[in-house]
Amino acid sequence: MKRKTTTAFTIATAFGLSFGAFAVALQSEITVRLDLSNEMFVEGERIRAVVDVANASADVIDCRGPNSPDKMLIELFRAHDQHRYDKIGNKPFVAGFGLLSGEGQRLETFIGDHFLFDECTRYMARAVLVHVGVRFESSLKSFDVNPGLNCGKPAMQMFAGHEGLQRHFELVHIGRNRVEHIFLKARDSGTSTRRWRTTDLGPVIRVTEPKISIRATGEVMVLHRATMDQFLYSEFWSLPDELEFQSREVLSDPEVVGSERMRELYKEAGGLEPVKKAWWKFW
Repeated sequence: MKRKTTTAFTIATAFGLSFGAFAVALQSEITVRLDLSNEMFVEGERIRAVVDVANASADVIDCRGPNSPDKMLIELFRAHDQHRYDKIGNKPFVAGFGLLSGEGQRLETFIGDHFLFDECTRYMARAVLVHVGVRFESSLKSFDVNPGLNCGKPAMQMFAGHEGLQRHFELVHIGRNRVEHIFLKARDSGTSTRRWRTTDLGPVIRVTEPKISIRATGEVMVLHRATMDQFLYSEFWSLPDELEFQSREVLSDPEVVGSERMRELYKEAGGLEPVKKAWWKFW
């Protein structure tokens, strides 16, 4: 009996060592990388990231559907206590893909579509490819989620036929890649408590107060100064069960070009006044 036990132990040990060597070899041949579009986000943003997978092994990687043998995952942690968040919904993290030996693939994902960010703090995320039972992990990437700083006056929308439902809009700004950006945040109150996706409206220069205006037909318009000579005009379609970005237009300062159409748009957005002094005069 001792000889059989020793033999069985030897076989198990050999199998474990061989599988470990196989996993280590694969780890050096299949690489996974996660890149974030920014290091700081406003609460409610979708948080865009790109997963980069390279297959230098002889294997075929198959993540083409829910029943495929391999899986691509995103894991999210709270930085200060390593709390791991559970995924919400059943949608895949990335589009289906397959890789032959020597191939690579870059895949877009939006982390905010798959996790509920319950507070403004620092988070860490990584991409994980599960292939033949082995995990291939990217390095952890940290990023911050914060509420942003208020700029401009908030606005509220009410809906005919939906008494008790209000939609609150506010503009906030943060620094992003050394440039100030302005964002539109929206949330419902009353009969609904839904929070809508936050939209990055682009660069902002806060020498002129940005404005939100709302039409009875559901159009929500935001006008803000992007440069000393130009404004950005963003339009959204806001209905009781829908909030969608529609268009963006670059407008020159009416003081510069004297366009009647631009003056009308400025008037609709709350009557923005052009800057009274040249940009180089700070005194």
